Order: sequence, then C-alpha cells, then structure tokens
Amino acid sequence: MNATVVIPSLNPDEKIISTVKSLLDEGFEDIILVDDGSDADHKARFEEASSFPGVTLLTHEVNRGKGRAMKTAFEYILANRPNKPNVITVDGDGQHLSVDVKKCISLLEENPHAFVMGARNFKDPSVPGRSKFGNTVTKSVFRLLCGIKINDTQTGLRAIPFEHLPMMLQVDGDRYEYETNQLFAVKQAGIAFKETVITTVYIEENKTSHFRPICDSIRIYGVIILYLLSSLASTLVDIGLFTLLNMIFGKIGFTDESRIILAAGIARLVSSFVNFTINRKVVFKSKDKYGSTMVKYYILCVCQIAASTGLVYLFSTVVFKLKDGSIFDTLIKAVVDTILFFLSFRIQQTWVFVSKKKKN
Repeated sequence: MNATVVIPSLNPDEKIISTVKSLLDEGFEDIILVDDGSDADHKARFEEASSFPGVTLLTHEVNRGKGRAMKTAFEYILANRPNKPNVITVDGDGQHLSVDVKKCISLLEENPHAFVMGARNFKDPSVPGRSKFGNTVTKSVFRLLCGIKINDTQTGLRAIPFEHLPMMLQVDGDRYEYETNQLFAVKQAGIAFKETVITTVYIEENKTSHFRPICDSIRIYGVIILYLLSSLASTLVDIGLFTLLNMIFGKIGFTDESRIILAAGIARLVSSFVNFTINRKVVFKSKDKYGSTMVKYYILCVCQIAASTGLVYLFSTVVFKLKDGSIFDTLIKAVVDTILFFLSFRIQQTWVFVSKKKKN
C-alpha cells in the first residue's frame, strides 16, 4: 500500500498494538505513531508498537492536542516521505478496522484529488446515544449552513492526498476542532468530499475517548459561534451609534426626518464595516484581496436588504393581508431576517471571503 498511516494517540491501551499489527498484516508498510504527551504508564505501549518494521514514533513531551499531533505527522511526511502520494489518519483505539483503512485508500486512488472519509453507520444499534445525537446535529448544521453534505462529520478515518498536506498545516486548531476546521478548509478550497461506509465499532461506548463534550463542542462550532458574535457586535454598534447620533442631531436642530435618516444611515454604514472587518479577519480568515471582498460583501448587503424588504412586504400585504402596522409584521420580519442571516453565512463562506479553485 503506497500510503502513510498516521495514528495520533494519548495514553493508549493495548488496542494500539493490535491496530498496528492489523495494518501491517493488511499490507501497509509505513505507519507513523504520534505520542501526544502520554504519561509514563503508557510509554511502553508506544515502544512496543514502534518496534515493528515500518513504524516510526514521533513524540510530544506534553499533550498538545489531536490536531497538533496530526500536524506534527504531516510536517514529518512532507520532509521525509516525498514519494508517498497518500496519507490516512487512523484512531488507535481499535475503532477503525484495517480493511476499512484499505477501502478508503482504494477510493482515494480512484479519486486522487479528493478528501476521502470513512463514514460510520449511525443507524447501527451499537452506536452510543450521545454519538448518534451529536452527529445528527452537526451533520444538519453543516449541511444547512455550510453546504457540506457528508454523513459522518467526526470520523477520524480520513485519506488525504499528499498535495493537500501543506493546506492541512494551515488549518486552524490543535485539538478536536482541527478535524472540523479541516472540513471548512476542504469546502472553501473546492476539493471534493468522498465517503465510503465503514464498520461501526464502539468499544465500551467509547470510554477511552478523550473528547470533552462542552469544551470541545464549543471549539468544533467555533466558526459558527464567531459568526454569531460578530453579528451581535455589529448590531450593538448599529443600535448604540444610532442612539448617540439621533440625540446629537436632535439637539443641533435637524428636522425629525433628516435626523432619523442620517443617524440610521451612518450607524448602518459603520456597523456593516465593523461586521465586514470581523468576518474577514476573524471568522472566515480570508486571504483574498481586500477590495474584492468588500465589493462582494456590500453586494450581498444590498441584496439582503432588498430580499428582506420584499419578502416582508409579500407576506404581510399579499399573503396574510395585514393592515395598519400589525405586530405580526414584526414577527414576519424576524422570521425572514433569521433565515436570511443563516443564508448570508453560507454565501459569505463560499463566495464573499474565498477564492475557490475546483478540484475533483
């Protein structure tokens, strides 16, 4: 098998030995183990596993996270394995069978520029409830907000062409959020996702997992949370600046009409620029040209305002035939703007702040 297997691990049990043996028996000849700062009681297992021919051991002196362990392996591969066209990441806890690892590599060989994932069957009764629920929620969020249509968002079995490793090193995150950020990066780069169904294996309901439900979930949803906070910040700027300018213009003699229009216009212009800047630098981390992203952003803003106005008018006056400024107008606007808000996230992610070069 002309591929390098990467196994990041922290304080593994004896299953890491059987995982390495089964991969060697399946025909893999190049395996990189990454000890991510394991304690002294678990070092012997790494030493035993790395004693097999074709196994290389890389070590972090302290725990730096699964994402950082994967990056350490990718750096090593780029420097020392220039003739290996494919890389595949595998969990060392026995959940990924060697036959499924081989299936992923075979699919990647058929699609040499794709990002291949081994997808578990979450309808299998052996899947723990928390894993089934977590994947259902994450899969739905990714599909609706990001346009990422995959069945297993958290699988650690991922086959990556050598050519994509430099990009993988640029992906943010050092812990579990790194694998989620990989998906965002692959989507933004226009790289095709490919999936193959793998055997679903959960041992003692995944007791050996180092996943921290609250902290790591926040990290995983980081981009979406940042987008929400960016929108909240710009809303506060908009309201605060409008209130201040409205008071100032009123005291210096502006008419009611000009006071409100001018205060609202300046506040919206400033708050939109704040939102653009935060989204560009913090949320989506765009490296595209400043001018082009700004033009696309404000085109989106104009379209969003027009769509909001048109849809509210349509539902209020044509569909529901409301009159005299009913409170239901506000409810309609709230629903419309919420839908447009999430649609805007997807458009900003896939058009405003990226330059894609499609690879299939």
